[in-house]
Amino acid sequence: MIRIHCLGGGLVGNYVTRKLVESGHEIHLYDVKQVETDAIFHQGKALSFDHKSAEIIVNMLPGSIGSKVTEYFKNTGQRIVDLSFSEATPDGIGECSSSILWDVGIAPGLSNMLVSSALRQYKNIDEVTIKVGGNPSKRDTGWSYMAPFSPHDVIAEYTRPARILADGKPTTVPAMSDLHRIDANGRTMEAFLTDGLRSLLSLPVKNMGEYTVRWPGHIQKYQTTNLNPDELVEAWKYDPSRGEFTWMEVAIRCGKKSLRYVIEDCGRGEDSSMARTTGIVTLCSVLAWADNPSMLSQGIHAPEDLPESVLQFVIEKMRLEGISIEKYEKVV
Repeated sequence: MIRIHCLGGGLVGNYVTRKLVESGHEIHLYDVKQVETDAIFHQGKALSFDHKSAEIIVNMLPGSIGSKVTEYFKNTGQRIVDLSFSEATPDGIGECSSSILWDVGIAPGLSNMLVSSALRQYKNIDEVTIKVGGNPSKRDTGWSYMAPFSPHDVIAEYTRPARILADGKPTTVPAMSDLHRIDANGRTMEAFLTDGLRSLLSLPVKNMGEYTVRWPGHIQKYQTTNLNPDELVEAWKYDPSRGEFTWMEVAIRCGKKSLRYVIEDCGRGEDSSMARTTGIVTLCSVLAWADNPSMLSQGIHAPEDLPESVLQFVIEKMRLEGISIEKYEKVV
């Protein structure tokens, strides 16, 4: 048993913390708001507490402060798992004595692990397309959306220019580019480019892009709204009584070979689909690292650096929890 400190008890953070408690480790949760949890709870700002006794620190704070918190721990010599999805990524903080693993959610996270696994199999890849989104089960007359994680981070996704790979070179295009209709397991949805590739931009892939998936009309409404960010946060407030789903497709092509993964979940009980699909990736990464402290060396590590065994652990855990993962391979 080791001591793990979880920073942030939002929808995803609370899920990960609860599952870690079930694993038998000593779990401490830190949040500025009171959170109902079986972990040892500490109320207040994360950095107002002493974290020296933690063997692993899991940063699940909003992106606006997450990068500062991870940088604070960069020279403590600890194991840090960063799920904050900040615009300022840990690979830019320079030399560090800690071991930092970042972006271990569904996308980025599981998507990265699937692409790097395919790269080990095929040696080179011509094209990768990642499409992902968490949405209400049914379209409505309003936004047809509710934010399954920090709404301010969702707004950042919509406003940051999107980095893609085109002919093997990183290229920046406007956010919300290439808007088009797709089929998501029988649902007619819309997809548009967002800045979700992050560490994947360093892989030897010819063409690659990540698309956010929403119900038709949502992004057009956003593009013309007069609401300010705080008003959007209220308009997109998560409603746990409303049905919702998370869907992701990772499509990979290498010459005449194609590989496609489709992941889908509709939540279970009190847990949203985004909390489950994101949180299980984080959970498995933390548990694997707890069992094997030498899994990652000192320095900054993206999900691509995780061993294949962690990917298989994630897939097995998701299926055990009732999350659908389908794999399709063919030669065209």
